[in-house]
Amino acid sequence: MRAEAVSTPHTYHGEGVIWHNDWGNGHAALRYVDMLAGDVLELQDDGDVRRFHVGDVAAALRPRLGGGAIVATERGFALTRSADFDDIERIDDLWPADHEPRTRFNDGGCSPDGSFYMGSMAYDQSEGAASMWRLDPNHMPSHVFGDVTISNGLCWSPDGTLAYYNDTPTRTIQVFDWNPEDGLVNPRPFVRLEDGIGYPDGLTVDAEGGVWTALFGGSAVRRYDAAGELSEIVEVGPSQVTCPAFGGINLDTLYITTSRENLPDDAEPEAGALFACTPGVIGLPTLPYGG
Repeated sequence: MRAEAVSTPHTYHGEGVIWHNDWGNGHAALRYVDMLAGDVLELQDDGDVRRFHVGDVAAALRPRLGGGAIVATERGFALTRSADFDDIERIDDLWPADHEPRTRFNDGGCSPDGSFYMGSMAYDQSEGAASMWRLDPNHMPSHVFGDVTISNGLCWSPDGTLAYYNDTPTRTIQVFDWNPEDGLVNPRPFVRLEDGIGYPDGLTVDAEGGVWTALFGGSAVRRYDAAGELSEIVEVGPSQVTCPAFGGINLDTLYITTSRENLPDDAEPEAGALFACTPGVIGLPTLPYGG
């Protein structure tokens, strides 16, 4: 299967694509980030893209229960109740700007209890320098675990008892048990990726429990069934594939972001575009932030 571009190239480092049926006043849309530009993007029906600037970094976003959105910025969070990001409220940074090595949020997702889990990475990709954080629905942050290098992908199983996660350099999709009392516990390998196919980046889970992971440097998205067996490969033109998510009213289209970070100007002309395909399964509704 091959994904086709549904936009022109327009991001430097596209990431974090999600669909939601109500961003505010019933507004349904596909949104994602141009991370290092600090922008939230929204795909329009005609293929154009709207931009909303939220900070120096826009690492990931999720809808809020009751409308609006929460965005993980470089070291904190921005919240809005508006579909147009015109009433942003900010939550204080979780660590100081002069922390060494310099670290930023990178990727995350919301759990069934409405918490927003966000992982980080060092700008210089220092091994073990990053962490996983949790922002509860009362806007209270807490440190979950450390010894992370490049935190990517966090998405829950259809029944909400498992969470899938990538620490990219490990080439391993991990799975955690999850419950509201204990949070993320019992991490273990779900799939170990073979060398030479790229690195696991963003991921999503479909309604059958299949785990779809982007392969950064691998020009593809792979699906592994709930038992961890490879069941589908989606080819994508650019090499730096960053995040998949199901969208559309019926959640039957797989959208895929790409990046042109660190590529020469004349390389990979479609890098930075948004791609899509129809893989024959449907996704799960995006879990919202509860605060």
